[in-house]
Amino acid sequence: MDENDITYKIRGCIFNVYNNLGPGLFESVYEAALLYELNKAGLKAKNQVELAVHYDDVLLDVAFKIDILVEDCILIELKSVEELSKVHYKQVITYLKLSDIPIGILVNFNTDNINLSTKRIVNNFIEH
Repeated sequence: MDENDITYKIRGCIFNVYNNLGPGLFESVYEAALLYELNKAGLKAKNQVELAVHYDDVLLDVAFKIDILVEDCILIELKSVEELSKVHYKQVITYLKLSDIPIGILVNFNTDNINLSTKRIVNNFIEH
């Protein structure tokens, strides 16, 4: 299964969660429900995956956590906010850059239209 197929399945899982739970809940609720849906769909998904930070060839004693990592190639950043802002997109781009993961999905569950609040972001920092 390629990344486009995985992304398609992920979007289906996001829609299932949104249609069942609706908007207005905490991110942690959506995270647990989405993790369940992804695994039910046959995707290998883990939540709260630590992302180490390297700076100037040194491993810093800090780490970020990826909300959900799917098939070790797509990260999902979950939000439940009034609206997505530029900093949310920048956060995903930074996570992609730090991790060398090729694709990120930013989703805001606190919305009237989940389709418009689900964004696919490609890592342009991977060296070929």
